[in-house]
Amino acid sequence: MTESQLTTVMEAVPEPMLHIDGQGTIQATNAAARALLGEWILGRSYAAVLRQPGLLGRIEAVQAEGQAGEARFELADSAGGIQFRVRISVLPEQGGRDRTSGARWPILLHFTDITHLREAEEMRRDFVANVSHELRTPLTAVLGFIETLRGPAKEDAAARDRFLSIMEDEARRMNRLVSDLLSLSRVEAAERMRPSDIVDLGAVLDGVIAAMRPAAEENGNTVELLRDGLARPDDDRLRALIHGDRDQLMQVFLNLTENALKYGGPNKPVTVRILREEGSASLKGPVIRVDVIDRGDGIDAQHIPRLTERFYRVDTHRSRAMGGTGLGLAIVKHIVNRHRGRLRIASEKGRGSTFSVLFPEA
Repeated sequence: MTESQLTTVMEAVPEPMLHIDGQGTIQATNAAARALLGEWILGRSYAAVLRQPGLLGRIEAVQAEGQAGEARFELADSAGGIQFRVRISVLPEQGGRDRTSGARWPILLHFTDITHLREAEEMRRDFVANVSHELRTPLTAVLGFIETLRGPAKEDAAARDRFLSIMEDEARRMNRLVSDLLSLSRVEAAERMRPSDIVDLGAVLDGVIAAMRPAAEENGNTVELLRDGLARPDDDRLRALIHGDRDQLMQVFLNLTENALKYGGPNKPVTVRILREEGSASLKGPVIRVDVIDRGDGIDAQHIPRLTERFYRVDTHRSRAMGGTGLGLAIVKHIVNRHRGRLRIASEKGRGSTFSVLFPEA
């Protein structure tokens, strides 16, 4: 293959590629390599361009031995670095080569971005660590109470009843955690498949309000639904229709409304408002927006960007005491993403919070 043919082939490859001759000079590059490393690299020594001992050592070995190899290459950036797997292939010269001559082999470097694999591995490790931590606490408590009931409190009826009640609470907490983990797994698996059914979001919210009203009244709260510019569900002309999965939409707004009641506090009204408006930015055209508004203590601005992370809690002790698993808003985020919607959070200390969900209108 001639140099021009090799360059043509390299330009057709979307990943960065470098051709290095036997003298260690970069003889050819493609557009992706120049974008990654700079326009100046052509004709330069590979050692001056790449500058990472692990990769340089592997290149030297491949050029000397004529056997393909792999190495890692990392570029630092503001997001924390991009990591590449570099495949080093030998390019035999026309007419063959005398391996006893001591001449070095020309090679081809192919860079593959594996940053996402590293990030996925880090997420997996964090997830396993978080789940282990969340389960360890209730399991330790249950095992401790069992040991106590078998020993010092064996004949103490009052202690037995108290410990059994706590054990039941901890078991229910573990059950909620497992249920939320399964729910999150199902939602993530289906996230790329957009729902095709037509759902009336107003009717979904009617069901949510009806389901949450008894719990709200028990704590002296009220939950009201406001329809700004929307007619009642029996008016076919102005129903809030979107492409959606009704069960998942119920899950979203049950979760947001339950959170508003929990963290809003007793004797604080919760408002669910649905309206139609024009979208903006990446969500063009008419959209249906639902606001879930509480009048609680609010959330510090520093916490808002992280609220949808798995197991992230503003107040860990309070969340666990209320039965929270730390997965609810992560589930909400993935369901909203599946529906091609947007989740927005606004809060002010001492004035409550507003969780807004926007969906494209059908």
